[in-house]
This record gives sequence, structure tokens and C-alpha cells, in this order.
Amino acid sequence: MQKIIILDFGSQTTQLIGRRLRELDTFCEIMPYNKFPKDDKDVIGVILSGSPYSVYDPEAFQCDLSDIRGRLPILGICYGAQYMSHIWGGKVEPAGSREYGRQNLTKVDGRSPLFKDIDMGAQVWMSHGDTITRIPEGARVIASTATVENAAYEIDDKVWGVQFHPEVFHSLCGTQLLKNFVVDICGSRQEWSAANFVETTVQELKAQLGNDRVILGLSGGVDSSVAAVLLSKAIGNRLTCIFVDHGMLRKNEFSDVMRDYEGLGLNVIGVDASEKFFKDLEGVTEPEKKRKIIGRDFVEVFNAEAKKITDAKWLAQGTIYPDRIESLNITGKVIKSHHNVGGLPEEMHLSLCEPLKWLFKDEVRRVGRQLNIPEHLIGRHPFPGPGLAVRILGAITPEKVQVLQEADDIFIRALRNWKTDDGDILYNKIWQAGAILLSEVKSVGVMGDERTYENPVALRAVTSTDAMTADWAHLPYELMAQVSTDIINKVKGVNRVCYDISSKPPSTIEWE
Repeated sequence: MQKIIILDFGSQTTQLIGRRLRELDTFCEIMPYNKFPKDDKDVIGVILSGSPYSVYDPEAFQCDLSDIRGRLPILGICYGAQYMSHIWGGKVEPAGSREYGRQNLTKVDGRSPLFKDIDMGAQVWMSHGDTITRIPEGARVIASTATVENAAYEIDDKVWGVQFHPEVFHSLCGTQLLKNFVVDICGSRQEWSAANFVETTVQELKAQLGNDRVILGLSGGVDSSVAAVLLSKAIGNRLTCIFVDHGMLRKNEFSDVMRDYEGLGLNVIGVDASEKFFKDLEGVTEPEKKRKIIGRDFVEVFNAEAKKITDAKWLAQGTIYPDRIESLNITGKVIKSHHNVGGLPEEMHLSLCEPLKWLFKDEVRRVGRQLNIPEHLIGRHPFPGPGLAVRILGAITPEKVQVLQEADDIFIRALRNWKTDDGDILYNKIWQAGAILLSEVKSVGVMGDERTYENPVALRAVTSTDAMTADWAHLPYELMAQVSTDIINKVKGVNRVCYDISSKPPSTIEWE
């Protein structure tokens, strides 16, 4: 299959480049800056990402482009554009001040195929401390802004560099520019689609797994659900799914999800292990320790159940592409651990199957719809693996979980029932939402002419396109007033409701 290689120089937006290309129905792989696959004949073009470094930094990432230049089209973005200019005779210098934010193109060379159908005045997004003060010999400037003369350049109809970030949402001409590069310049046939992925992957799974039995751990989330249905389509009842309830799921979630899975024809074993989890979490308040205990207990419970299936040879996981990219950065150091990445317990003696390992989250949802999975499963907001344990600040008890389940249920139901001005469901406009119990905080209130001293609940709802950045959702006042009233009136132990209006960054989406 045709592919674009994205060489990652450490930019926080490298994944966005990949997502934009997949939206153009073009397969791509993100690889470390120094790991270009020289013998891959399916590669039709190369993109160099941005980077936190200056090209002059001693530790700056560098790569040899001599085998690529002239053979494949190259597009450098921000650092990528600066790096090519630097190594091929141009000049890069510190900007007078860091250039960050929206800019408009004041000059566009319409002769360049990269800027086809992009007009002067188009908005782009800048984020850099250095600037290209001289382009290489033989290059020509093809775009400028009021503050950046060499905002884009072209060399020999094979190399392009742009100082701005076309992959971010704020570059309004970014999708057109990437399409011009991927489709018109590189010649993508735009064959990557959910339907093609399902057909191809089912055949690959049949060949890979043969008549073997497979075990899959279900979480109730989008990724594991889609992986399960895809595997079931390939191998039928030779797939056994295990759904562990650690006691910190949302209200009625265990029974509701089990019912959904049975309706999908999946062979699912449900395990209620809540007593073990609550016992091991008793008195623990430190967030990372909570996560580690839950992760350890989950593996123990899952392994105990999996060992009962003595003829299983494979463990399937709902690992998606961002999981694998996020778990190791380009220097090989762990950025964050992920529950689906890092290998298998040795005692299981199982091989690993990851049918979704090339997909981004939005692609997983498209594949799920292609598989006719119900929309209420496919459209679910992301939910943390440790569940409500990381939405309770302080020690975990069954009583606290029940309080938060009730408050959270009121909030989520309200979002699902509220219609926006365009007739859509408000829940679908939000990336992630939930309630947080501040169990170590007490606030004074008055209820029924009596003084109360109980816990506050914080509501959190954010909008995002990728979860790398997020803004707080501007919910209707009438909705928030109703949710606050319902929680205080119906949930015993809560006498105050707050709304979190912080963005990511500097805050995170979850509180722990």
C-alpha cells in the first residue's frame, strides 16, 4: 500500500500530521527522524516534522537526506524546513521575538503546486523561535507573512519547506496544503478507508490466527470494543473476551456493557473483582500509587481468568497507533506508560495480536461504524482505565464511589438529553466529560434549615480535536443550573457543585 513517511524530530504535533494525512485517505507511518526505511518501495513521499530544538543546538536531531532528495518529494514543517535550509546552504537565526499564533499570508506564489487553491490572506499558525533568514541557493520563496519573509520555499520541484504548521486546526489552509503535497505532488491514490481496512484486516487476521483461540481484555471503551468485533468477524467463537469490573466504573456500566456485548454476539466472561480492588486501595491517596495498584490487580485478575482457557495461544489488545507513539519518544525514553503497551506477562506464554495498531482514535470510530457497532458505544467519551478512582481526590471507598457514580450519572444524562441550537446532542459536541469528587474537602451549606458540612463535586467538560490540547466547554447556564440542583438534591453527601474552567495546558483533562 502507498504510504507517506513522517520523520519525527520530537514535535508535539507530529501525530496531528499523521491524522491529517489519514483524513486524506492516505496511509502514513510516523518514524524516528533517523530511521527512514530505505528499502520500502511503497513510500511515495516524506514529511519532516517540527522539533523543540534549534538547528544550531548541539543536541539537535539530524538525519542524512541524501538518499531521499531528488528521489522522493519532501515537505519540511517548521524545524523540518529550517533543517533543510541549514544543511543545504541557507541560514537560520533566532527571531527578534518568538513567533507564536495566527498569521496571514501576505504573499503566495500560485505557480507552486504546494499552494494550489490557496489565496493571499489565508490564515496559518506559527510556533517557532528561529527563522529562516536566507534560503538555499537555487530555492525560491513561495509564501510570506507580515513578519516572516521566507514563510515557505521550494527547491527543484522536489523539496518544499513551510515555516508554519499546516497540521494544526488554526492553519485554515493547512488541509488544502497537505492535500496538494500528498495527492498532487506525491500521487496518493487515496486508498486508505475504513471499509478497505476492515476487509483487509479480517483476511490478515484469518491468516495470522488460523484455528487458534484468542483472549481479549475488554474495557467497555471504543478501542477494545472495535477490536473485539473485528476479531469476532475473523475467527468467530474462537475469541473469548474477559471484562473485569474493578468496582469503579460508571453507574450500571458493567451490566449495561455486558448486555451490549451479548447483543453484538461476542463470547464474553464478566468478572466482578471489586472487593479485591477496594481492599487493596484502602487508605491510598497518592494518585500514581492508585494507578499502579489498579494496574497490578487488573493483571492478576485477568491472568487468573485467562489461565482457565488452556488452549489459548494469542492475547489480543485494543492498542491504537497513538498508544505506541506516546509510549516511547524518539530518544527511546518512556514519556508515559500505557496499559496496552509494554509486552506480555511471561507466565502467560501467549503471542500478541493488535488489530488496531495502525489506527488513530477517529479512524477506530469509523471502523466501528463500518462494523455496525451501535453508536452509543462508538461515540462514547474517553474514560480512564482506573475509572472513577482517579476522579476521587483522596482515599477510595465503595461509599465514595457510589456518591460519584450518582453525580456523574446526572451530569452525563443531562449532556445526552440536551439539544444544541443546530439540533445535535450536546454530548456529541464534547470530547470528554465527567464529575470529580473532592472527598478531602468539606464545605459549609444549608439544607432544610440545617447546617451541612459535606463534599463538593467539580464538573469537567472539554472540547478538543485530539486531546493534546483541550478547552473547557462553554455549557449553557440553564443546563449547569439544572445539573447543580439535581446533584445537590438527589446525591446524599454533596452540598456544592463547581465547574472547572481550566484548559489543557496548563491543566490536564483528568484531575489525577
